[in-house]
Amino acid sequence: MGTSLKPAHIDLTAPPMPDRDHADCRGVASILARVGDKWSVFVIMMLSDGPKRFNELKRMINGISQRMLTLTLRGLERDGLVTRTIFPTIPPRVDYELTDLGRGLQQPVRALGEWAITHQEQIASARTHFDERNTP
Repeated sequence: MGTSLKPAHIDLTAPPMPDRDHADCRGVASILARVGDKWSVFVIMMLSDGPKRFNELKRMINGISQRMLTLTLRGLERDGLVTRTIFPTIPPRVDYELTDLGRGLQQPVRALGEWAITHQEQIASARTHFDERNTP
């Protein structure tokens, strides 16, 4: 007895429609990538109490390079979270400040930062235990 050449599965159903609740995941993911980036979090936290100049931000955010601060500020400005104001002085003065949209992030970013500070030791301990269990 050989294989039948008669089609057995001819009832094809249409693929399910995308779930409306998940249709905008890509857009949300790009926003979360921006506001969840560690440097963006630090910049938002530092700008929470008012405008700052570039070098002031650089001094306040330990470990950030000039290039990374420039890219972070540019991205936050592009997303409408930060404004850049140039004052016509010699040399020109440039201030960065949170927009209304950016100020809306202050509370969640502060809460995230405070949670990270509070739980640093627990996370470090969990990492150590994990690494000990998973190192050959």
